[in-house]
Amino acid sequence: MSDYNAPIEDMRFVLRELVDMDEISALPGYEEATPDLVDAVLEEAGRLAKDVLAPLNHSGDREGATFENGVVRTPRGFPEAYTQYVDGGWGSLPFDPAFGGQGLPWTVATAVQEMWNAANLSFALAPLLTQGAVELLQTHGTAAQKAAYLPHMISGRWSGTMNLTEPQAGSDVGALKARAVKHGDHYRITGQKVYITWGEHDCAENIVHMVLARTPDAPAGTRGISLFIVPKFLLKDDGTPGQRNDLRCVSIEHKLGINGSPTAVMAYGDSDGAIGYLIGDENRGMECMFTMMNNARLSVGVQGLAIGERAYQQARAFAQERVQGRAMDSRDGPAVPIVQHPDVRRMLMTMKAGNEAMRALAYLGAAELDRAKRAPDPATRAAAQARVDLLTPIIKSWLTDCGCENASLGVQIHGGMGFIEETGAAQHYRDARILPIYEGTNGIQAIDLLARKLLRDKGAAARDLLNEMQADLDAMAIPEAASMSEAMAALVAATDWMLETGPQNPRLAAAGATPYLRLFATVAGGWLMVRGAAAAHRLLGAETVSPNRPFLEAKIQTAHFYLNNILPRAPGDAAIVIRGGDSTLALDEALL
Repeated sequence: MSDYNAPIEDMRFVLRELVDMDEISALPGYEEATPDLVDAVLEEAGRLAKDVLAPLNHSGDREGATFENGVVRTPRGFPEAYTQYVDGGWGSLPFDPAFGGQGLPWTVATAVQEMWNAANLSFALAPLLTQGAVELLQTHGTAAQKAAYLPHMISGRWSGTMNLTEPQAGSDVGALKARAVKHGDHYRITGQKVYITWGEHDCAENIVHMVLARTPDAPAGTRGISLFIVPKFLLKDDGTPGQRNDLRCVSIEHKLGINGSPTAVMAYGDSDGAIGYLIGDENRGMECMFTMMNNARLSVGVQGLAIGERAYQQARAFAQERVQGRAMDSRDGPAVPIVQHPDVRRMLMTMKAGNEAMRALAYLGAAELDRAKRAPDPATRAAAQARVDLLTPIIKSWLTDCGCENASLGVQIHGGMGFIEETGAAQHYRDARILPIYEGTNGIQAIDLLARKLLRDKGAAARDLLNEMQADLDAMAIPEAASMSEAMAALVAATDWMLETGPQNPRLAAAGATPYLRLFATVAGGWLMVRGAAAAHRLLGAETVSPNRPFLEAKIQTAHFYLNNILPRAPGDAAIVIRGGDSTLALDEALL
């Protein structure tokens, strides 16, 4: 497996030129996020990713997490790497300084998060879940709960999990059966949870489980679900971990990928019931949990970008070194590196362009999240939150689908050697495959985009973004902007069709939800690629000769590739949205 080097130059470019990091840093509370500090954070994170986390990726996959006599051990090197992560304060970047956080923008934290996941996806899942649990507690916890748990979770010395799924209740969370019975100032939790990422491990001092369960008189469905803090170790009077709670890991899953990440089956209440503490009100647990879920959905999207970048770096290195075949225009010449073959170039450019578009979209979503949290004007905060809500299913789905595509292309570029585990290309493919399933499958995300985002506000947030995109393109005096016209028209037509059809025939509209999401993302990615090309043109035309000239020229050429090879898919997806539903639903179920 090749080394990983964080693409810091492109990260800086996106932060500075596409999401206006200067404006984000000017928001109240973010003033310390100066360009010099952001650069230093990126550089230091890149070193930890390259030197500590990445070398454990392949070995961690081969060794895997292990389970013996109820004890879960992560692969060799993981606990020590986790200690370095904690000692460096990396888990605290975007959180409240009142609880030990550094108060940096989510935009910066997202770039750093990309590095962790690209270097070692299995390892990075632990901070990802803890980050979501922190966000949940910051938003919905009581003052006492925040004081007791947040400082330790923000530091990373305690980790967090999300406990939704049960054997009979996967995507249908309303079918869960775990019970919570009130007992004084706490509840007794009983039941089993499955697919609990990092549900048990040997890296953190305590594990704080966020558990969904039902009280005895709760109504059916999601309206009867409550949310509880259930720590592995109960807290003593001084706030330190004490007695073991009545919970245990029954087993860990044997999986296609992310083998270094322990995915636990958790049993609660084998004896008297695990002690849990209510978050928010009874029967309002799903509302609270959605704070963690939406944070995780954006993070899982970043994972798609990360694995796409890691697969690209390895495929590029292999293509530059692997000598095979003669050049197409030379019958008698020597054998050449496969990077010279046009189809290999096509695959590498697909990966490169996809990564750059994904990065821009992910960081844009993070910047809008910062505006939603910190903008002084309430109307600006509300508009930014509406934009985040709209983008969340798009970022989660498109980036994870593209991550899988890039990992698959990486195997293809390696040829037969890509199908052999020793090269590491296969691991990226296996690791990537969980991402379109995590945190609500991508089909569910597409339905969310249609029903909860597009139809619920009658297209207001979508049209606001479309209008901004069109105005931006109209203002660009560069040839690349004109290439967007057909794709923009296709997205507008598909949006109009969805808004008209959805209320009248929701099943027909739902049949086109996935291609609609893909269409929206593809066009939004094209818009951001054009913005990147415009910034590169501007910087190249500056009076001082930029030392980044090759990088900037590559940005323009990569945008051309996206516009000529990826964006043309948009009209086809619009046609599927508008005309494909009837044939999708026509065949009798018995004949499928």
